[in-house]
Amino acid sequence: MEITTITAIVAAVSGVVLGWITRTSAFKKDVAQEAGSGAALRTDVEYIKRGVDDIRADVRQQGQRTDALAERVTRVEESAKQAHKRIDKIEE
Repeated sequence: MEITTITAIVAAVSGVVLGWITRTSAFKKDVAQEAGSGAALRTDVEYIKRGVDDIRADVRQQGQRTDALAERVTRVEESAKQAHKRIDKIEE
């Protein structure tokens, strides 16, 4: 075999090996990047879930306040009705 043939074979084999190493390295980087993106996405979703839970708690608390206020208004209306009846009796 001639030296050119041997050189060509070595160059071809080294090209295949370097290509394979580069492909493997790029694949590993892609996997690491996707894992990082997935972790960031999970963190964002958890943050959103906590925010929604806080909003639900606030809405529930506001509903309780509204119910309590409605009950107080009803009592005040009943009291005013009683007062009007007493005033009407006094005027007669």
